[in-house]
Amino acid sequence: MTDQNNALLDSIEWNSQGLIPVITQDAVSKRVLMLAWINRDALTATIEKREAVYWSRSRQRLWHKGESSGHIQKIIDMRLDCDGDTLLFLVDQIGGIACHTGRESCMYQQYSHDEGWVTVEAPIKNPEDIY
Repeated sequence: MTDQNNALLDSIEWNSQGLIPVITQDAVSKRVLMLAWINRDALTATIEKREAVYWSRSRQRLWHKGESSGHIQKIIDMRLDCDGDTLLFLVDQIGGIACHTGRESCMYQQYSHDEGWVTVEAPIKNPEDIY
């Protein structure tokens, strides 16, 4: 890790668990693909690999996006918000699927005043065929 990378990590306002949220967006379409969490080790790995590596809160380990599905996220750009407590990854989503449900985006449910949450996007691929 270079001094520049250490300065980058030190400039982030990590929460009490040592995490910050990451909004991941398609670099071309600008569609929001997902929200995940990242810690210092995950951000270091992301910088080194130039592919998204997150912290899995459910598995309590680093999660290289696409490690089992092949749907990796190549980092095109990274941004830090004005408060230093949220990252934005602009990515090339390999395979066009970011969600474990087989959809392009994890943001596939839309609120309807009449119906509540409505699924507005069908899976591109059956998750059983991915994992």
